[in-house]
Amino acid sequence: MGDARRSPPAALEAFGAALVADGLLVPMGVPGLYGGSAALEAVIDGVDRLVLRAGATDGAEGLRFPPTIPRRVLERSDYLRSFPHLTGTVYGFSGNEAEHAALLERLDHGEDWWAGLDATDVVLTPAACYPVYPALAGMLPREGRLIDVCSHVFRREPSRDPTRLQSFRMHEQVRAGTPEQCLAHRDRWIARGLALLRALELPGDVRPANDPFFGRAGRMLASNQRELELKLELVVPIGGSATACASFNYHQDHFGAAFGIRTAHGEVAHTACIGFGLERMALALLWHHGRRPDRWPLTIRELIGT
Repeated sequence: MGDARRSPPAALEAFGAALVADGLLVPMGVPGLYGGSAALEAVIDGVDRLVLRAGATDGAEGLRFPPTIPRRVLERSDYLRSFPHLTGTVYGFSGNEAEHAALLERLDHGEDWWAGLDATDVVLTPAACYPVYPALAGMLPREGRLIDVCSHVFRREPSRDPTRLQSFRMHEQVRAGTPEQCLAHRDRWIARGLALLRALELPGDVRPANDPFFGRAGRMLASNQRELELKLELVVPIGGSATACASFNYHQDHFGAAFGIRTAHGEVAHTACIGFGLERMALALLWHHGRRPDRWPLTIRELIGT
């Protein structure tokens, strides 16, 4: 994985500028943070419905969570050991009037007004699946559990690349159960992901990948993840770059052990999740079919309902 803070390829930067000029993206003054027009939101909503329909026959339980999780969940998940550079924490003011006056003085002088704030007991959600695991604690039924979840997530990697946002939406399905149940879930969704690309007339393929682990120990984890093919990505070319628009992940027993999830036979449960990046899927459509969704081929417009 490259450094997200480096300059993106010229074609991607130009694509982002064109999206802004067309009003599809609204800059918010911080790299990787945008508002979106009604036209863009309609495409994102359409992709979201497509993912939901693709898994409708599986009978997943639908859950929705806010874009924050308890700090304790992040700590138990070991996220900080692997991705400290992506973490988003929430701070708040809990001082007295004198400390408030000092804060305002720092603000008026252009100084670090936030220096006196304290960490709260919530953090920004790094992946839509994270609030699911504590909700699965305990013994699973024989057939395991399957959860459909969608949420805004945050990863601190500012960039001028429009496909690399700090805040974006993930639609995920989380499977908890035996290794066989989890791998079958992942493989079923790989086929569905490729079928979804064909229906949307998008080029792409599935490739082994790794998460952006931090540091030297992280490089070893990334190598192991690739070697065992624990993470696969649905990659679509955007602006000359291979862009991961969905991922298919097998966690083995990591989250089962961390959150006390057990199979019906009392063993530590395994988990797998599949996740579609809704903004990236929308941007892939805009790159390959043009920045005017109302002029896309009729079959695609009907498919996503725009």
